[in-house]
Amino acid sequence: METRTLQVNPEDTGTRLDAWLAGQLPDVTRSAAARLCEEGRVTAAGKPLAKNYRLGGGEAVSVTLPDPEPVDVAPQDIPLDVVYEDSDVIVVNKPKGLVVHPAPGHPDGTLVNALLHHCGDSLSGIGGELRPGIVHRIDRDTSGLIIAAKNDAAHQKLSAQLQDHTLARIYRCIVIGNLREDSGTVDAPIGRHPADRKKMAVVAGGRSAVTHWSVLERFPGYTYVECRLETGRTHQIRVHMAHIGHPILGDTVYGAKKPVPGLQGQCLHAVGLRFLHPRTGELVELWCDLPEAFQTQLRKLEKQIGTAMDELDKMLQGEK
Repeated sequence: METRTLQVNPEDTGTRLDAWLAGQLPDVTRSAAARLCEEGRVTAAGKPLAKNYRLGGGEAVSVTLPDPEPVDVAPQDIPLDVVYEDSDVIVVNKPKGLVVHPAPGHPDGTLVNALLHHCGDSLSGIGGELRPGIVHRIDRDTSGLIIAAKNDAAHQKLSAQLQDHTLARIYRCIVIGNLREDSGTVDAPIGRHPADRKKMAVVAGGRSAVTHWSVLERFPGYTYVECRLETGRTHQIRVHMAHIGHPILGDTVYGAKKPVPGLQGQCLHAVGLRFLHPRTGELVELWCDLPEAFQTQLRKLEKQIGTAMDELDKMLQGEK
């Protein structure tokens, strides 16, 4: 068993324990965090804490994680939103909350389990037993398009496209604050955070990471942005946008610590994929809609603009 000690920051005061733990521990969902509390594995000053405990700020929380159980990856009948499929590749619109592949704390109920049920034995074996067919990954609380290979030849060619950037991944997000320019590039290396090994950060000596961004729409205090990945580091867009002072709305790891009401995780969606088909060489371009929670946030921001314009009209009318 592994025991981790997590320090509660003052800004986390009042946050519910299970929600906070899910944001602090990679690959641990809120329900898994609640189970840890129910099993007495979460303590402060030696006393067990309930899952609904409200953080006081400043306390040290100890979490004892159970040893990972051997993982037997089995097919599971989990609904998939298939955007494209043929004998070589399958592209799925992954919902928020769905982990891509089995890992400690997530032995099943993952995208891989769903793909094994949907595709049978027709998945590439290059990714290994736990990641069959998986060419690239998306964070648990990021939604959107992800591609998997159905055979090794397709996997090799798609992986090569990731390396030479012919496989384009386009994301959209809402960030905090107003970006000064209409477009730009963040070219900053990413590695493990020097003080918090569970997080990533821009660090000297990190792996090369490049994110291109452009503004789609501006709102008071927020910006709707499209990002294109040139590289694919862990949490890359989230780290890069926070690095330039504009963390993603709802990102409790790299931005504000308190969750946004009505929003699970960060407001980040993999909206588009563009690649050369591994068999035919033809260009394939795929897009998917924004999830409803994302659209709801945009509507709220648009409504704020409408309200502000109405107030301005009233003021101008009053001056006449």
